[in-house]
Amino acid sequence: MLKHLSNSANTRPVTGHDVPLRILLASYRSHPHVGGQGVYVYHLSKALHDLGHKVDVASGPPYPNLAPGIGLVKLPSLDLFAEDNAFSAIRSKHFSSWSDLSEWLSHNSGAFGEPYAFGRRLHRFILNNPRRYDVVHDNQTLARALLKIRKTVPVVTTLHHPISIDLKLALQSEKRWWMRALIRRWHRFVRMQAKVARRLNPILTVSDASKQAAMRDFGVPAQSFHIVPNGVDQSVFYPDANIAREDNMIVTTASADTPLKGLPVLIRAFAELADAFPKLRLVVIGRLRNGPTKDAIKAAGLSERIEFRSGIDQSEIADLFRKATIMVSPSLFEGFGMPAAEAMACAAPLIVSTGGALPEVAGDAGLITPKGDAPALAAAIRTLLQDPAQRTDLGNAALKRAQDVFSWPRHAQGAVSLYRQALEAHAHH
Repeated sequence: MLKHLSNSANTRPVTGHDVPLRILLASYRSHPHVGGQGVYVYHLSKALHDLGHKVDVASGPPYPNLAPGIGLVKLPSLDLFAEDNAFSAIRSKHFSSWSDLSEWLSHNSGAFGEPYAFGRRLHRFILNNPRRYDVVHDNQTLARALLKIRKTVPVVTTLHHPISIDLKLALQSEKRWWMRALIRRWHRFVRMQAKVARRLNPILTVSDASKQAAMRDFGVPAQSFHIVPNGVDQSVFYPDANIAREDNMIVTTASADTPLKGLPVLIRAFAELADAFPKLRLVVIGRLRNGPTKDAIKAAGLSERIEFRSGIDQSEIADLFRKATIMVSPSLFEGFGMPAAEAMACAAPLIVSTGGALPEVAGDAGLITPKGDAPALAAAIRTLLQDPAQRTDLGNAALKRAQDVFSWPRHAQGAVSLYRQALEAHAHH
């Protein structure tokens, strides 16, 4: 279903630098509550529209929230994660569609097939509308079909970070052989993404850490990459003089209970400080699930002092950053680290790990501790708890850095320059 369609469906693509582009931003699932993909799609599409370009978003469910003026191209999937019984979700009509059948087979055999199936659906849409867009911007689907799509329309992709890192960390934390087999099965799509990434150019990435990881794990040549930092919505994330910082509140985020996020490391650090700071509490923006985090909290006897907040909107998250004594990002790897950047925009004193791009995001405006090192993290937290003046200085530095560096309009301008580059290369083939 096409809710809104860019104009000039039958005109030739443009390559000049002085005319608006017709952009299709593609993302296999894009609702903000399913992760950072939805946040990225919303802000990039809005910033491109604000620059005067015509933008549609192609997405499978759950569908995105979009700013006014942005079109939505719905490419329905089977949405098997929303089914109580995914095995019984198959219908006779699905047997005539390899996209549907492959998604069902993958899901019910323990693999994640959405990127592959979405790519096929996107390719069919492009074939039916071959001259509707000047460029397709893929949001890390990295589906095999993109190699076919680029024969019809130029393709630019954003690679936030290679999911091979998630796979490695998940395997390192799991000792049971049968669980390791299931983890490998789930991540089969990573091999497809690596093969496709090696053949796509240009690739937009959001940090040098992501670039280096993709070069190492995916074998992507360095010249394919263009680094443009993410932005922060500073109409939502900003200091508010009417909200006072609390004295004993650590805030962190955990969108998933996976080793990547490093939350058990922070739990262990918090346990080291609990006796010395009896009023100290930890607020986690996320949901407490059965897993390593819940086990770590139970083992430390800290259930009364650790609070999980889920299902809250962006303004409530911003208020928590404004109240935080300290914001901690303990991840073992981040391709960027959006929560850290958003907290900086709220002038929160920041501690980050050396995981991936977090030191790039923090710059000189936060304390940096070795990833996975709970004693070092506890020492850094202790230092800031005992030094209000340093907290104030770090908060002010964080705010300035966020205002100077993390801009969605600047990110969109960087994307447009890559669109122009891709259009020129496509015109010569």
